[in-house]
Amino acid sequence: MAQVKLLDFWASVPAMRVRIALAEKGIEYETQEEDLRNKSPLLLEMNPVQKKIPVLIHNGKPICESMIIVEYIDEVWNDKSPLLPSDAHERARARFWVNFIDKKIADPMRRLVWTPRSENKEAAANDLVEIFKVMEAELGDKPYFDGDSFGFVDVALVPFYSCFYTYETFGNFIIARECPRLVAWVRKCLQKESVSKTLPDPYKVYEGLLEYRKKLGLE
Repeated sequence: MAQVKLLDFWASVPAMRVRIALAEKGIEYETQEEDLRNKSPLLLEMNPVQKKIPVLIHNGKPICESMIIVEYIDEVWNDKSPLLPSDAHERARARFWVNFIDKKIADPMRRLVWTPRSENKEAAANDLVEIFKVMEAELGDKPYFDGDSFGFVDVALVPFYSCFYTYETFGNFIIARECPRLVAWVRKCLQKESVSKTLPDPYKVYEGLLEYRKKLGLE
């Protein structure tokens, strides 16, 4: 087994977070792409409780949950590109916003994307836009959420860019019109190789989602 191995899925936002963090740190690793409908024995062994990706395996030991993995990466490979601030209060603030992202986005995203097209999507779209507006307000005029440096909150949020086209298509709205500063922040993040080489094309994500929806009988 490689010293660092990632159990992965190309279109998974949580997995993208881990890939960005690994790239920021310049860590070489082996990746194993998972079939989420036919999970590998290794995944079931390494994450027997939740049985989901991503899982980082470091020296044979698993670490689960995307932002726990990102924090682990930041602690273990702490010699360059810190992702969490050094100040205790700022670290707490970063964790607060990551917790906000993870708790708030999941429900409107599910209602928008994983329900039949016949269902009314307006409320879900409005809820998602409001969450993005809250994040835009927190960003303010800063280059990144943690200030001048790309960091923990940026890693947590920027992978959702790969789903923007999907959200817009299902919700009939344009994120750049609703949250222009947030989209400008995405463009800045995409200037970083760790981000641009990690995030899949939004149209490819949309097509993959349509195929999966067909298998689930939602199309």
